[in-house]
Amino acid sequence: MNINKTIKTNSAKAWLLAARPKTLTGAAVPVLLGAMSAYLKAGNEIRLLPIVFCFLFAFVMQIDANFVNDYFDFRKGNDNEKRLGPKRACAQGWITPAKMKCALYLTTLLACLIGLPLIFFGGWITILVGLVCVVFCFLYTTHLSYKGMGDVLVLVFFGLVPVYGTYLLALPHSALSFSAEPFALALACGFVIDTLLIVNNFRDIENDIEAGKRTLAVRLGLERTLWLYLFVGLFAILLSGFAFILAGHYFAFSFSLCYIPLHIKTFNTMKAIRKGKALNKVLGKTAANITAYGVATAIGMLLDMVLR
Repeated sequence: MNINKTIKTNSAKAWLLAARPKTLTGAAVPVLLGAMSAYLKAGNEIRLLPIVFCFLFAFVMQIDANFVNDYFDFRKGNDNEKRLGPKRACAQGWITPAKMKCALYLTTLLACLIGLPLIFFGGWITILVGLVCVVFCFLYTTHLSYKGMGDVLVLVFFGLVPVYGTYLLALPHSALSFSAEPFALALACGFVIDTLLIVNNFRDIENDIEAGKRTLAVRLGLERTLWLYLFVGLFAILLSGFAFILAGHYFAFSFSLCYIPLHIKTFNTMKAIRKGKALNKVLGKTAANITAYGVATAIGMLLDMVLR
């Protein structure tokens, strides 16, 4: 059955598909780990309200990013018949470009409104951080993705900002201080989520070359990008594991190790497939691995707090 015939243009179903709810786990995991880091530090004294706002901001910004990618990639002509990734709403005719443009501005505004209350917990610097998030949400699709900056941005906006930012906002003022453990965990989380971008760019190497995109995968080539995927995931566990062990959080370390066999298995699948739309299967498995890493690590951190 042709899915396009079952979806009415600009319908609720069309908007749900455009929002790509499966991507929201990538937004939730960093905030979850940041919140658990704060819990390990301050226990029941952590502030729950900023955690809620951090989750909401992350979800809305992820949807906003999906709308931005959908609209601007369609405008640039990148979402054509050669596209190997999941279907996009504008390209499929599910959402008209005019409506999508309106929606991306509305979600941007909504994200800003959700982020405003965080001023009361983190001061005026939270406005600056929020504005940087919004600006780079647009810059990534329109400019930076063509210059191979995606991996750096993932480390910052899916690692350092949501993990360490949530950690700081959730702490009571009396417990505020720099801590190496959540900082290392923030980097590790960014690296784990970057594996999703690596698969995406690995799959799209040929199309990106035609589009003039100089992604890291294009620069490295097929074979080295394949091994980069394996290395980045393993390095993330090494990084967070080192921090957990130094802090004496052995449950968090042990539970995070569940990611390793999942990652290696997905790597072997990626190596076997190598090209084409079949790599979307690897994309789905990588997203599931990220969720498993986040949930397992959070459970381990909870046990470290409860049983210490």
